[in-house]
Amino acid sequence: MASATVRTFEESANDVQTIVAESAVQQLLDTLGDADCRAILDATREEALTANEVSEAHDLPLSTTYRKLDLLTEAGLLEERTRISQSGKHASEYTRLVDDVVISLGPRGETEVRVSWVKTPGQTGSPVSMMGD
Repeated sequence: MASATVRTFEESANDVQTIVAESAVQQLLDTLGDADCRAILDATREEALTANEVSEAHDLPLSTTYRKLDLLTEAGLLEERTRISQSGKHASEYTRLVDDVVISLGPRGETEVRVSWVKTPGQTGSPVSMMGD
């Protein structure tokens, strides 16, 4: 088993981060390894979608959709927001936070994941704060 590394995240001016913490890398790999999660990321590339919209678009049971949305949100790949409705019935919607993910082996054989984050209006701080280590 590879030893834990001291460096967790490495930021650059281009909103690209290299993730090397084993638990964060494993969480991302597990999530990206799921075909439904990848389909949801693809669907939320252009617009935020509610769980019902994702469920209908990908013919997934609503319970499965919520489980996948939770995985993606916990991994820091999606953000949950509130969609305001004039009727007063507000819904959660999900928007994609990542633009690109590149997986590679580091110089000592450790797995590294480089994540390019989408710039969102009003974004404060680093999206990495949403990811566990």
